[in-house]
Amino acid sequence: MRIHVQNPAAERLFPITPAQWGAALARHPELSDLRVSFADNDHGFAAAMRDAEVLLTWTKEVKARFPPGALPDIAPHLRVIACTSAGLDRLAPFDWLPDGVLLLNNRGAHAAKAGEFALMALLMLASHMPRITAAQREERWEPRFGSVLGGRTLCVVGLGTIGGAAARHARGFGMRVLGVSRGGAPHPDCDEVHRTTALDEVLPHAEFLLLCCPLTEETRGLLDRRRIGRLPVGAKVVNMARGAVWDQDAACDALDAGHLDGCITDVALPEPLPPGHRLWRTPGMTVVPHVSSDDPGTYNVRTLDILFGNLRAMRDGKPAPNRVDPSRGY
Repeated sequence: MRIHVQNPAAERLFPITPAQWGAALARHPELSDLRVSFADNDHGFAAAMRDAEVLLTWTKEVKARFPPGALPDIAPHLRVIACTSAGLDRLAPFDWLPDGVLLLNNRGAHAAKAGEFALMALLMLASHMPRITAAQREERWEPRFGSVLGGRTLCVVGLGTIGGAAARHARGFGMRVLGVSRGGAPHPDCDEVHRTTALDEVLPHAEFLLLCCPLTEETRGLLDRRRIGRLPVGAKVVNMARGAVWDQDAACDALDAGHLDGCITDVALPEPLPPGHRLWRTPGMTVVPHVSSDDPGTYNVRTLDILFGNLRAMRDGKPAPNRVDPSRGY
């Protein structure tokens, strides 16, 4: 099978290298017949697309190189596009994707790092760290006493690999975990799981709320001003989903009014967040520049293992585990 890896030209932290590929082949010797090329420029991409069957690349590369109508002409043999991101909302709508080309995401690569970040964020909020660090910048000695996580209620919206890892860590600290997902299927690390349609009934019980869902037309604006108002007074929110999943101005208003105690967001609208934006200066809001889930030391190892697992499944006539359903967006 002919594989091509297209790295972005300016990528310095996460380029997939021949050495990493060789190490992955050593872990998966049954796939040693794969033929691979690497490029980070237009010439290398064009040359590889003449015969590539599988493309592994970044979503921004897919967005730039495959406008509607470009396929299959510029890559007549392409069967699989594997993205290094889990969320592929920036590629929607998927009218550029022909029926004969399989789109894979990188679901699973982020779970370990993101689960630890989620736990850190919960611990920070339980100890009022967003408020304390704001007081430090103003040189104010303002004691605030926090609580343990044990016995508190966490609502996790989105129970994919990231939400599942967060739920597992929270349960390990003795939290009561309420899950919310599209289908509402039981989850081993949740005390209860509810459908997204029941979110209004779950929110009043959420002392902590963690957003981990993909961005789709169903989840865009999911945590709006009305739903923020349904959270209990003093609730704490972590957004690890996308900036468009919540109303960030309403979250700032709720912090200013004292309805929310603290927020930590790894995402924003727009990104990067410009100087002077309200999110930077709202007391109780901690802004993280979209780095919660990526570990440069392990990310490409997991990415290649996930790709090889999908290629093995396809070779064996099984469904690819990371296949994206364009009708759902994930």
